[in-house]
Amino acid sequence: MPLPPIYDPKAVEPLWQELAAVGVEPLTTPEQVDEVVTKSGTTLVIVNSVCGCAAGQARPGVMLALQNAIIPDRSVTVFAGVDRDAVERARSHMSAYPPSSPSIGLFKDGKQVFMLQRTDLQRMNEPQVAEALSKAFEAHCARKGPSVAPEIYKQIRPYEGCGSKIPMMPGRA
Repeated sequence: MPLPPIYDPKAVEPLWQELAAVGVEPLTTPEQVDEVVTKSGTTLVIVNSVCGCAAGQARPGVMLALQNAIIPDRSVTVFAGVDRDAVERARSHMSAYPPSSPSIGLFKDGKQVFMLQRTDLQRMNEPQVAEALSKAFEAHCARKGPSVAPEIYKQIRPYEGCGSKIPMMPGRA
């Protein structure tokens, strides 16, 4: 039986839509995670969340990094507290690291080659996250970037709502 969401999926839509605006595909099932992570080539996996470091560092840093001249073949996200089974599966692929939300892993030919955990992200700002990811992209990826045209990227505004205002599902107080 699938794990039920903790947060209202409709309420967190803006928190993954900004990533979708730069070409990041949301995954909702363990099978989708397995399929994309084990493919040949490179895959960026973002474990998204409602916390402040996801809003202030992780998502904006990923969005900026995907404007790099070299980017992963695929970029995907799972949402902690919503797509719980997909998140568990993503974390199983990142098992060399303790579970954290948010977190960002880069995979090459099914093997993890880079990781930013919550503890890393909490000490970084948006440009530092983008720089760390861009260096990882340049070391492991070959696809030409950016993920979206610069004029489109300039029009994207990161979600500025407070994650603490995201409603939990009934019975999840």
